[in-house]
Amino acid sequence: MHAGARSSFDGHTRGILEPARMFSVVDFDRYPAPPELDGLIEWFWSVRWDLPGEQRHRQPILATPAVNVSVGTSPAPGDAPPPGPYPLAAKFNGVTTQVTVRTLSGRGWNVAAKSTVGGFGAWIDDVHEVNDTHLGLADVVVVDGGLAAAVAARPWGDERVAPIGDALVALLADRPQARIDRAREVSAIASAAEHDRSIATVGQLAKLGGVTGRTLQRMFISCAGVSPTWTIRRFRLIDAAEHVRDGNVPDWAGLAAELGYADQAHLTRDFTATIGMSPGAYAAANRVGGSQP
Repeated sequence: MHAGARSSFDGHTRGILEPARMFSVVDFDRYPAPPELDGLIEWFWSVRWDLPGEQRHRQPILATPAVNVSVGTSPAPGDAPPPGPYPLAAKFNGVTTQVTVRTLSGRGWNVAAKSTVGGFGAWIDDVHEVNDTHLGLADVVVVDGGLAAAVAARPWGDERVAPIGDALVALLADRPQARIDRAREVSAIASAAEHDRSIATVGQLAKLGGVTGRTLQRMFISCAGVSPTWTIRRFRLIDAAEHVRDGNVPDWAGLAAELGYADQAHLTRDFTATIGMSPGAYAAANRVGGSQP
């Protein structure tokens, strides 16, 4: 895609920093997960781009604590990947604990399954162990070596993501049902933390899940890769970024209280440390004609 390309779900930009810039250069779509993966895979997504000449697009993402299983011809994360074209490959992307960057150039595509928070614990026993990794999929799970070719052979769209879903469903057949149930349990608790802004403590989440705080901690580290406290904080930071990315100037003190921060200073400090700029600078960068990183 060239400048002017757009997403078919422009309202679904959670975690994408400065989304208007991304949608000006890529074609991005989202597809539902099959029923067999309910509570484990949040959705499937696809992206493709065709940038002219030496044009490069740097895309920062403040991701939810989720795993992505992908197939495509995309660069490795980072500001300065080696020049493409990139080989077709099936990849595993662990939970990212910092803002991540994808730098696009030339032509490429990627399709992926995005786990729920905790969902990938159904497939592996220790999600925390593979945080912040970008690996070959076969290094993490036993998968058919022909998966990437099978994906590439399909028409663009929901048919291209189908082989990934089929592979994930097949892998579950060899996993303990108790582990799959535990992953769905963590996913449901994490979803409450994401959508209910009144939840600000591990105690509240533990009560919701009917477990002790210590048990909840173990469940989250094992299935989600991060602690319940970290999960709550990440969701609130994403909420804050969504509030300011349209360039408006909100009531910072009121926003901090709404998102469960002790005061405005705590929100500003957390936001700046994670995203790399203050809320005010981020708002300015998202205004039409604002500065670009």
